[in-house]
Amino acid sequence: MRVTTGGAGTFDPEAIRAKYLAERDRRLVPGRTDIRDLTSDDRFAHYRDDPFTPVTPRDPVTDDVDVVIVGGGIAGLVAGARLREAGVNRIRIVDQAGGVGGTWYWNRYPGVMCDVESYLYLPLLEELGYIPREAYASGEEIRTHLEAVAERYDLTTDALFHTDVTRAEWDEARARWRIRTDRGDDFTGRYYVLAVGVLHLMKLPAIEGMEDFAGRAFHTARWDYEYTGGGPNQPLTNLGDKVVGLVGTGASGIQCLPPLAAAAKHVYVFQRTPSAVGVRDNRPTDPSFAEQLQPGWQRARNDNFQSIMLGRPVDEDLVADGWTRYYATVYHPPKRKFSSREEYVQAWEEVDFGIMEEHRARIDEVVSDPNKAAILKPYYRYLCKRPCFHDEYLAAFNEPNVSLIDCPAGFDRITAQGPVVDGQQFEVDCLVYGTGFEGERTPLARRAAHDIVGRNGVTLAEKWSGGASTLFGMMSRGFPNMFIMPAPEQQAVVTVNYTQLAVLGGDFIGRMVGLLEKRGVEVFNVSAEAEEEWGDGVASKFVDASGVMSACTPSRVNNEGHPEALNPRNANYGGGFGDYFGYRDLLENWLDAERFKGLELA
Repeated sequence: MRVTTGGAGTFDPEAIRAKYLAERDRRLVPGRTDIRDLTSDDRFAHYRDDPFTPVTPRDPVTDDVDVVIVGGGIAGLVAGARLREAGVNRIRIVDQAGGVGGTWYWNRYPGVMCDVESYLYLPLLEELGYIPREAYASGEEIRTHLEAVAERYDLTTDALFHTDVTRAEWDEARARWRIRTDRGDDFTGRYYVLAVGVLHLMKLPAIEGMEDFAGRAFHTARWDYEYTGGGPNQPLTNLGDKVVGLVGTGASGIQCLPPLAAAAKHVYVFQRTPSAVGVRDNRPTDPSFAEQLQPGWQRARNDNFQSIMLGRPVDEDLVADGWTRYYATVYHPPKRKFSSREEYVQAWEEVDFGIMEEHRARIDEVVSDPNKAAILKPYYRYLCKRPCFHDEYLAAFNEPNVSLIDCPAGFDRITAQGPVVDGQQFEVDCLVYGTGFEGERTPLARRAAHDIVGRNGVTLAEKWSGGASTLFGMMSRGFPNMFIMPAPEQQAVVTVNYTQLAVLGGDFIGRMVGLLEKRGVEVFNVSAEAEEEWGDGVASKFVDASGVMSACTPSRVNNEGHPEALNPRNANYGGGFGDYFGYRDLLENWLDAERFKGLELA
């Protein structure tokens, strides 16, 4: 059966499914997910070094603070701000970076910017009275804003940067968390907050011969401006006589290609799987934008965006971007009456096909070389990979100094001269790994990267070995006075705009600590009954989409080709993405009641 979709071509369900499966199978190869362990492999550990801020010698810290926050990114800063508003005195942020910013501290590569609208993504805009300069802010603007948040709420006075927590252990006798670090620190804190982020563990692929490469090599999350010249938002002045190999065409790769193409003698782009790249439509903020804003505007704008992403009706799409046009439409196709499940599934596929055809047609419109255009076309369903949005990426392939190398199975190996693909040697002076980060589904214990020891010597990794075990996705029995910022895979909810979820978590922690202090509570712990009830409720709403997702090209979205391995206990409140508004109402009503239902208080 062939179906004509509105202007997007003819949809032959069987043919397109076969095409998608064939493209998936080209990428299902042994070793696909192998990565370097940068914490233990001495040959590659230097990839984690901080090229932006020198490490300053200091004496070990041995004191007591009110709250310890692990992580100085958006989540940690928002939690710190709300705790400060609740009257908390001493707040200590601990981070391996040389300053605040989290992923925006590390990601300073040329062209980096947010892919969610700035007015949604930058936190606490109203509190700081700041309006982003562009619809999609550059990494520099985001990092500068986060530094301003830290200054406004005095979150660096007690902070420890260039510091890794090695062990956090609950001290029952003192009712304190004891924290030890790789710099000899041994201090305590009454509350412990894990704000360890979701995309911060740098992913470096394990490719045979990487250590033999004779040129310069670095990851986009540690951009080497000493080698490339220039700086963020500045021309790369040292690459005029250099041949650069760019590995990866996800969000990092597509953003740094245009600056590389403008500066380098030649750029080889090595692509394993093409991204679906929609129009970003970045533009300066209209001067009149701020004039029409009312108090509470940022929460209202986020709610409008989130409503559309969850398929709820709104009077107006305030953002009107690729997320609301494409992503929300695929998740929530137009309502129609169907007589069978098969008709519904096919209608859903039609919508998806039309959107992907629009993306593929854009490539033909922009890229002049038909061979490059063919390689750049994504053949999978829209939700199989996180989509990208960019205005200059595709056009960069029209430059004579940019070559696109199709390598769905990856490299054969890397030699002293550079990558080898299907037996062909590519000689480069520099390799840039735009290979991103370990995915959102990375277990919390790994993301935290230190031993977290609760009551009776049980570690968080041990307790969660069979799946997340929480109340609200933010507290876990046996780990008193500990909060976990809400995130994927831990019984909370998921949002496309992570900042919205971080603000929700920060609001909850700030208010809860304020209420605990008001009541004179020294220690809280989750009850066994409440934790079991929450976990069972989450698991009961688990949506098994493995049948659809197993047909996807491998990516972090479908668990690298193994969606059947997903654990229902790591799902979201309300099923699917999660019921964000129901979750928020539940948290706010729980706090309003001031009864701390589900907790044991001492």
